Amino acid sequence: MTIAPERIAQIEARRDELAAQMATGDLPGDRFVAVSKEYAELEPVAAAAGEVRRLRAESESLAYMTQDADDDLRAMALEELHANRQQLDAAERALALALLPRDAADERAAMLEIRAGTGGDEAALFAGDLFRMYQRYADNRGWRVELISASVSDAGGYKEVVASVTGAGVFARLKFESGVHRVQRVPATESGGRIHTSAATVAVLPEAEEVDVQIDDKDLRIDVYRSSGPGGQSVNTTDSAVRITHLPTGLVVIQQDEKSQHKNKAKALKVLRTRLYEAERARLADERAGTRRSMVGSGDRSERIRTYNFPQGRVTDHRINLTLHRLPEILEGEMEELIGALIAQDEAERLATLDG
Repeated sequence: MTIAPERIAQIEARRDELAAQMATGDLPGDRFVAVSKEYAELEPVAAAAGEVRRLRAESESLAYMTQDADDDLRAMALEELHANRQQLDAAERALALALLPRDAADERAAMLEIRAGTGGDEAALFAGDLFRMYQRYADNRGWRVELISASVSDAGGYKEVVASVTGAGVFARLKFESGVHRVQRVPATESGGRIHTSAATVAVLPEAEEVDVQIDDKDLRIDVYRSSGPGGQSVNTTDSAVRITHLPTGLVVIQQDEKSQHKNKAKALKVLRTRLYEAERARLADERAGTRRSMVGSGDRSERIRTYNFPQGRVTDHRINLTLHRLPEILEGEMEELIGALIAQDEAERLATLDG
């Protein structure tokens, strides 16, 4: 892959300029934050470029040594040159990846939404399995999961569950989970032992901050009413449930899990802000991408992305044709191999667009 030296030189010069600014100690607080943030974004690129230059210089020296008349010295140089070429290939790939445009939302927290699809009670149970899987994966990475709202099925599991996941790089690792997840297994209630196929839909949205989405009060209709449980059974004697309608888009968010109307309104606004932010992200992505959609990262929630087959103990991700015979471990949150493969495929596709 070809990387323009002029671009690297510009990045290194800007990195050095920012380092000099920070070293003066004269920057006001907000300016120092902005400068240090830009420096942190450029430094990995500059460091990767420096490593590529070092290995290229070493390669030239070793190539010269292979022309030596001494057989032992030539053999040693050839061996070292082979190792150097492998390191150089890896370093050039790392530099190319560092130069790829980053998704501005990668470091954000995420809103995780799971809804039971076709399959009735079994689909709701599977939605519960998926939510627990993500909870355990989050625990493994030291993330925090906060339940926003949940609609529990009579047979267990969830008709719908929404949670906020916060931590380092949450959206970057979960964003490829959006889509239809399918399960094939014998339901506990099935006496005949027949395998049923059910589905649940997962949506992962980058959480929006107030500064990202400005919501005008006149664009909202806020209704309050009493929370109710299954079958209309009253679970609250005050008007604490909140339904917010965003009039320009028609988006509706209902929140009733908290006993406090104030808390329900705050949670509902958080969900609304995130959905509006995602809608704008999708619109901009469509404009930039034109007709091309990434195989991995389309985020299409109607697309069947993965099958969990219990009789065979396997999980298959259909986007990258990857099958892992580790279903129990994956459901326990051991998803790193699966998510790592999706990220690697996305990186390969984006690098291919650079080469093209």
